[in-house]
Amino acid sequence: MDSNRLLGDFLRARREATGIEDVGLIAGGRRRTPGLRREEVAMLAGVSIDYYIRLEQGRERRPSEQVLNALARVFSLDAAAAEHMHELARPRPRHQQPAHRREQVSPALLRFLDKWDHTPAFILDRYLDMLARNKMADVLYEGLHHNDNILRLTFLNPDSAGFYLDWQETAYSKVGQLRASAGTDPDDPYLPELIEELSQSEEFRRIWARHDVLPRTNEMKRFRHAIAGEMTLSYESLTVNSAPGQQLVIFQAEPGSASERAMAMLGEMAGSPLTGPPRVLTGAQPQSYW
Repeated sequence: MDSNRLLGDFLRARREATGIEDVGLIAGGRRRTPGLRREEVAMLAGVSIDYYIRLEQGRERRPSEQVLNALARVFSLDAAAAEHMHELARPRPRHQQPAHRREQVSPALLRFLDKWDHTPAFILDRYLDMLARNKMADVLYEGLHHNDNILRLTFLNPDSAGFYLDWQETAYSKVGQLRASAGTDPDDPYLPELIEELSQSEEFRRIWARHDVLPRTNEMKRFRHAIAGEMTLSYESLTVNSAPGQQLVIFQAEPGSASERAMAMLGEMAGSPLTGPPRVLTGAQPQSYW
């Protein structure tokens, strides 16, 4: 990834995704390309066209807070996308990372997963690698190729469209999460490797090029399990303060619902209450129980 082009690529993607009607202008004549023209963005942001062109081309990489705020207004960026743009313009100090790092899950979290036996729960890192999961989560994702990483599962497993009933929404959400958590670090050696692998999928390439930013939030997910059937689950994504970038994800079903009954079936398949430790995953393949 070219660190000199990250801000410019983001601005271009946002410009192309913003329609002229979105900013209250009237189209004059035929427009050959989607979105706003550069001169329109410059006018609305109160900067010169030459300055804005330099921003998109990566020749100007330190715009003022005033300019960034003006561009956020032009593109109607939400708080997460605006923060992402500011980080691209003001990158934080970075620490050298090994090309093939293995994140560790704290013993306390592993003990928590060991005791959490009534709903699926797992630990994700900033690249949506599934670092560890309890037995309920093992059963939920059992048999799915690439179930060690949510992004690989979504884009590189053709069966994912049957597993995620709202596949398109899931795809946009997961790519947006990757942008939010990892997209500002061009020096991370693992990110380009992951993006290259995911780019086997034409749909991933299309969504990644949009530069959408979506932080992890609580939302509803619809699944179709091969045995338990369809279920609609809410999930909470909790930050692990002791390990920046890691998230504890917990699924729940509405009490008394068909999804709760499907969840109970998962529990029976998992042999609840749990008698073994949570599954710890490293690299591409799940490892055995501790």
